[in-house]
Amino acid sequence: MSIANPTAPSPLYRAIWRWHFYAGLMVIPFMILLAVTGSTYLFKDELNRIFYAQYLVVEPQAQAPLAPNDIKARALAVLPGTATSYLPPNADDASAIVTIKGEAGKQRVYLNPYSGDVLGILSDGGAARSPIMLLIRKIHSLDYFGWVANRVIELVAGWAIVLVVTGIYLWWPRNKGVGVFKIRAGAVKRPFWRDLHAVTGLYTGAFIVFLAITGLPWSGFWGDKVNTYVNEAGIGYPTGYWENVPVSTVPMKEAMTEVNWTLENAPMPESTPTGAPAFSLTQAVATFDQLGIAKGYAVDLPQGPEAVYTASVYPDNIADERIIHLDQFSGRILFDAGFKDLGAGGKTIEWGISVHMGQEYGLLNQLVMTGACLAIVAMCVSATVMWWKRRPKGSLGAPRYPSDYRVAKGAIVILALLGLAFPLVGMSIIAALVIDFLLPRPEKVINA
Repeated sequence: MSIANPTAPSPLYRAIWRWHFYAGLMVIPFMILLAVTGSTYLFKDELNRIFYAQYLVVEPQAQAPLAPNDIKARALAVLPGTATSYLPPNADDASAIVTIKGEAGKQRVYLNPYSGDVLGILSDGGAARSPIMLLIRKIHSLDYFGWVANRVIELVAGWAIVLVVTGIYLWWPRNKGVGVFKIRAGAVKRPFWRDLHAVTGLYTGAFIVFLAITGLPWSGFWGDKVNTYVNEAGIGYPTGYWENVPVSTVPMKEAMTEVNWTLENAPMPESTPTGAPAFSLTQAVATFDQLGIAKGYAVDLPQGPEAVYTASVYPDNIADERIIHLDQFSGRILFDAGFKDLGAGGKTIEWGISVHMGQEYGLLNQLVMTGACLAIVAMCVSATVMWWKRRPKGSLGAPRYPSDYRVAKGAIVILALLGLAFPLVGMSIIAALVIDFLLPRPEKVINA
């Protein structure tokens, strides 16, 4: 008579182990890419200041800087086109920056604000503030690889959460010598790699889930749907700000250099032509300064008779986040809102994004997020090594199919909940379940 081995993995354990394996197989390359680019982008400002010092840093002078109008005129003299934005110096040793749209697309002219001398010209870096950081940001979001790849971000984030949840289950102490809290001394070969993988995951799992969830607002499907829900539910942007203001059909994300997530789909307000001359850039900058907006802001210039002057800033202290729109003719404040004006949903997501990007809490946050990224790389490498060492020659080496898939209901419930929370992940789970069910599998083996 056959007797079941009491130490053999249960069907539920085997099912979760199999799904953990497949989830890792799908996302490991993406996880490494996201970790490397993400940890680099955490230090965007510091790296920009190193790589582009000749463009960004000037010698402080005792005299006052030139007027913004004069700086813009000097930029247009060396690079003809249409000025689209102006970045005032954010410190005594900082350059002024004018973005110009010309035959070669958008480019930025860097100028000494005291003398008006041109320090150099670079392609427009947008919110990343430099070409190389823009490239890293686009690779990190997979936007660099096209529309379809950008949607993969949601799949990677969702499956990363699957990995953490299933990984904790597999780690959970049972009478099998697993569930260790440290890498055991003297461990060699696969036990070392298993300990490295499990222990690293144990201590960083919460950070991985946090990074996955706070990265999702940028995803094309989930992020857009949640943005719509948050704002329609009245817990996002302050809708009352548009009650007595003419608005256009242009969303802020299409008209501004940088806009926060909550307001990216909000409408741009419109100026009302009066026949009077439009405000000059110098007047607009003076108004923004008088309103007390934090340094480091960018000014988007009006691109038509009904367009507005816009100042926006997203500093390390999220409490100072702010957007101001001015009527270009009257100077009337059409919109002035910051972090404090957002609803609970908007505040929560904006805070998560700020922490995700290493801005809030300064250097400590940058180091913690970097540590999480390094842990992700270590886990991916250790998982790959374990797989390579244990796989049979000529085989994928996936964990054995459960002897009775019907008892693995717990695994299905976990995956179903994640699928409901993240629809694209849900569809991929269904597809993977169908494929896994249809694949030929070995006959049931009963341990004797």
